[in-house]
Amino acid sequence: MNDAWLHPPGLPAPVLSDQRWLDAVFLHWRISVAEASRFMPAGVRPDVFDGSSWVGLIGFRMEQAGLGRGPGIPYLGSFNEVNVRLYSRAPDGTRGVVFLSLDANRLPVVVATRAAGIPYVWSRIRRWPAFPPGAGGQHGTGAGTAVPGGGAFPLGYSVRRFGSGTGSDFAVVPRLGAAAADPLSVFLTARFGMHGRFFGQTAFIPNTHSPWPLFDADVHVLADGLVGSAGIRTEGPPESVLYSPGVQTRFGMPRMVGKPASGLTR
Repeated sequence: MNDAWLHPPGLPAPVLSDQRWLDAVFLHWRISVAEASRFMPAGVRPDVFDGSSWVGLIGFRMEQAGLGRGPGIPYLGSFNEVNVRLYSRAPDGTRGVVFLSLDANRLPVVVATRAAGIPYVWSRIRRWPAFPPGAGGQHGTGAGTAVPGGGAFPLGYSVRRFGSGTGSDFAVVPRLGAAAADPLSVFLTARFGMHGRFFGQTAFIPNTHSPWPLFDADVHVLADGLVGSAGIRTEGPPESVLYSPGVQTRFGMPRMVGKPASGLTR
C-alpha cells in the first residue's frame, strides 16, 4: 500500500460542509470482486484487498453538520446514521466508497439527499445501550465506551426502516487497549470521498479528515437485514470489527470522474 495514500488529499474549494462523525462501529465482510462489480458506477471498479472486495456495515453519530465552514445546523445537523458501503477505485487511482444505502432518522435530510441522488432511507435509529452515569460519551473523545474502573461496555445501533420494517441490530465491545493500524483497517477506513451516479453521470464527492483513531472490537450483538436488503450476500461473522470515537470531516466540491480536481484547500 502506498504510504502517501494515508494522508488526506487537498480538498477542492469551497468547503461544502463541516461535520463530525462520532462513535463509529465498522463491520466488514469479504465478498467477491464480481459481486461488488454489479454495484459500481460507470467508470470505477471495485477496490481490492487480499484478493477480495469488501462490504461494510457502519453506524455512527453525525454531529454538528453545517453548510460551508459555518456552525452546525440545529436539530437537522445531528442524527444517527447507518450505511452499507462498498469500496471503489477510479482509473486515476482515486479511492472512494460506493453507498448502497444510508439510513438516517431525520426525514428532511433524507428527502434532500435523495433528491441529489444519494440513497438515504428514513429509519428509526437508536444508539444503544445508553451510557452509564459518569461515562461521558458526548464528544467522541474515546470516553464514550469506558466505564469507571477502565472496562468497556457494548456500543451499537438499532435500525428499523419506516414502511418496510427492514432492520439491523449490531453492537461491539471495543478493546480500548488494542489500537488498530493494520493494512486492512487502513484500507477500509482511509477513504476520502464517495463515487456515485448524479444526474446521469459518475461523480466523486471528496472529503478530508485526520486518520481515524481505531480500536479492535468484539461483536456483542449482530442481527442484520440491511446488507442483504442491499443485494449483498454474506456468510459467517464479519472478518473486520472496529470502533472509533470519531473524526471531524469536511466535504469539498464534487467533480465528474475523469476530470482533475482544482482549487484545492485544506
